[in-house]
Amino acid sequence: MENFDSEISSLDEETTYLVNSSSGKPSECSFEEDIQDTRSELRFERSTETPAEKEKWKQIKAAIDNENTTLNTWKDLAISKFGLVADDLRYTVWPLLLEVDPSKNEIIPSLEELSSHPEYQQVVLDVNRSLKRFPPGIPYEQRVALQDQLTVLILRVIIKYPHLRYYQGYHDVAITFLLVVGEAVAFRIMEKLSTENLRECMEPTMEKTDYRLNYIYALLYNVDRDLHNFMDSASVGTMFALPWYLTWFGHSLNQYKDVVRLYDYFLATPPLMPLYVATALVIWRRNEIFAEGCDMASIHCLLSQIPDNLDFESILINAMKHYKDYPPEKLEKLVKKRVDRETAERKKNEQRVRNNLRGNTSLWLRINNRIPGWLGFGRRGGLGLVFATATVLIGYLYYIKYGGEGRLPFLRLKDSRNSGD
Repeated sequence: MENFDSEISSLDEETTYLVNSSSGKPSECSFEEDIQDTRSELRFERSTETPAEKEKWKQIKAAIDNENTTLNTWKDLAISKFGLVADDLRYTVWPLLLEVDPSKNEIIPSLEELSSHPEYQQVVLDVNRSLKRFPPGIPYEQRVALQDQLTVLILRVIIKYPHLRYYQGYHDVAITFLLVVGEAVAFRIMEKLSTENLRECMEPTMEKTDYRLNYIYALLYNVDRDLHNFMDSASVGTMFALPWYLTWFGHSLNQYKDVVRLYDYFLATPPLMPLYVATALVIWRRNEIFAEGCDMASIHCLLSQIPDNLDFESILINAMKHYKDYPPEKLEKLVKKRVDRETAERKKNEQRVRNNLRGNTSLWLRINNRIPGWLGFGRRGGLGLVFATATVLIGYLYYIKYGGEGRLPFLRLKDSRNSGD
């Protein structure tokens, strides 16, 4: 797949323009700004644990020590309030959730060995732009080592599965696992996710990804009709949610604890759950959206920036309820109807442009057809216009030379003959 920037451009280049220019209101942000790593540094410091979090930690630790703990138990622990609580627990439980081999005995190739891959330069550029995803204050040598590990991790996956295409934003997912479980296990996790949860995002085009984003509006239609109609009337579209879906919100959140909490949740739920969380987040901010007025640029700008103080636990509860009430198969009909409508509108607009161009061409042809053939514009004779211009010019010069005597030479000749008679 093309990189994230080019995919955004090809998918909705005109939307970026409209975000900046529509409604005559100055826009404080654009999607072009949003897709670049301009976020504040992720804060990795451990927040003070509440008694409830400490109790959850003990519960998870007991499950780890119990050899008979089932996959359903791991999923329940990851989904329920506080998730897996801490990275030392995630280090053990994340591989169990995906049922991947956590062994570290595989030989990892060096960065030099992978540098000939066609995607190498793009991956390196994206990794270098992801500095703020690393813990602040990390020593330079350790940061460089992590960057190299991240590059190797990404390239190993796309080399092993050549039908998968790297996209910008993939590194935001990979770095989260690298920081929590290390390079060896992160490769196993990314391998599993790339061939399952993220597979559609790694296709050569964004067609399926774009299609999936329409589930947000299909779900809004069922859960909050007023908000759906308001956003649809404003032509907000789905671009605001693209980085959410491609990166599991890793690109868009400022708080590290929010990122890993969502990853707990997504690893334990069906692949399309990020779309339900996206919808629940939009609904959570409905009052802010209505306050912006029915203006695409303002609403897009609002949604593109996720506040730090959101109650994600409540949002996740709502997302799960929406999934149970309206699973993907129930939304499919609405999604297809919306996509078909947008396709028809796009074709209609394209036809209108073609008609305008054809109308301009027809006007020129009508003018051209009224010009005498000897003038010969275009295909009707290249020398006609030159001949006409030369004729007029010669006539004018002839007049200037002989016109001073009042008569042209051929008239004087005629008069002299008459006088001789």
